[in-house]
Order: sequence, then C-alpha cells, then structure tokens
Amino acid sequence: MTPGAFAVVATTREVLDAPGLGPHLLAPWELRRLAAIRVPARADDVLAARLLLRLCAARATGCPPAATGLAQRCPDCGRSGHGRPHLPAHPGLGVSVSHADGLVAAAAAPGPVGVDVEPAARRPGPLPVLRRVLPGPDLHEALAAPDPGLALLRAWVRAEARFKAGRPPPEDVRLKEWTDHRRAAVVAVATEAGAVTAGPVLLPPSALLGGPAPAGGP
Repeated sequence: MTPGAFAVVATTREVLDAPGLGPHLLAPWELRRLAAIRVPARADDVLAARLLLRLCAARATGCPPAATGLAQRCPDCGRSGHGRPHLPAHPGLGVSVSHADGLVAAAAAPGPVGVDVEPAARRPGPLPVLRRVLPGPDLHEALAAPDPGLALLRAWVRAEARFKAGRPPPEDVRLKEWTDHRRAAVVAVATEAGAVTAGPVLLPPSALLGGPAPAGGP
C-alpha cells in the first residue's frame, strides 16, 4: 500500500504494452462502454486509463488490480456506470482518472482527489468557453503571460483537476501541476488540504507498470 496522495502519467502505449494488463481486468459495464467507442485510438485511451486507474487503486489499497471494486456513480442522476469513480469498499479513499490523445493519468489519495492531463501542445479555447471554466484571476493572469496559450493550458488542467476533486474552496485544496517533458504532457492533481499532510507525489509509470525507471525522472 502507498500512503498519501500520488498520481501516475503514462502514454496509452506504455500501459497497453505492459505485461498482464488487458480488457480481462475490466468489469462487464466497463467492457460495454468500451465496445461502444467507434474510434480505435479513443478506445485505446479509455482502456489504458481504466487499467492505470485500477493499478493506482491496487497500490493504494493493497488489493489485486482485478479486485479493487472500482465503480462509478453520477451525482446528478444517481445512476452507475458514469460519473466520478470511487471504491465502495474504501469510502475514505479517493481516485481519479484522465485521458487525452494518447496520454493517460490516474491518481489516488485519502479523501477527494482530481487529476487531469493534456498534451503540452494543446491550446484550450475559445475564449467564451474559457471564461465559463476558468476562475477570473487565473484567466486574466494567463492572458497576460508571455505565452498565453501555454498558460491557459496550465490553468485549464488545474481547473479540471479541481472540478474532479469536487471543487473544494481554494483555501481547502492542495494543487500541484507538472510538465512531463518525456511524454509532452501537462498534468495537475488536486487534493483536499485537510485530508493529506503533503502535496501529491508524481510516481514514474514503472512504479505501477514494472520495468526499470527511465533516466531523467518520470
């Protein structure tokens, strides 16, 4: 088991090429959702994200990946199969997952947690959408930055991570952002300040997928 909050970022291919991982670890409702995706690359991203989420849950709970009991429930409609992932057998443990164009990320923490990953080359927009999603101070600061596109992307992943964590008040959230240069990814993790004593740790994919850690960090 790994105490505290942690996150892992990997490429879809890194996850799908890892030995022992595959659709056989998914629950029937996950397989049905996967079968409904008609774009092969997106289906691969979703599969890799679900597998990485299971590995994070397994590391946090000590359970085998196939026995973590991952579930999803929508807080709006009350139905299962979509919405925020959770572990019914471990109500105090939060988990989160993200995927985007060949990149996947997952996180686990005591209490609420949210993770978001985006390709570093992506530029969010248009501006009316950004105004609805980003806090005003973050938007204004990003627009005034030397590279507004990159600053907006970083503000975007922070906002998405906070949203997935349940939008805690700013004073109650620990927010950490990384740029994974090896995978050309920007990632943010949000946790509830009262639930963790330190900020989330970014683990290398090798910590969950096996194999040697690459030189130069995660």
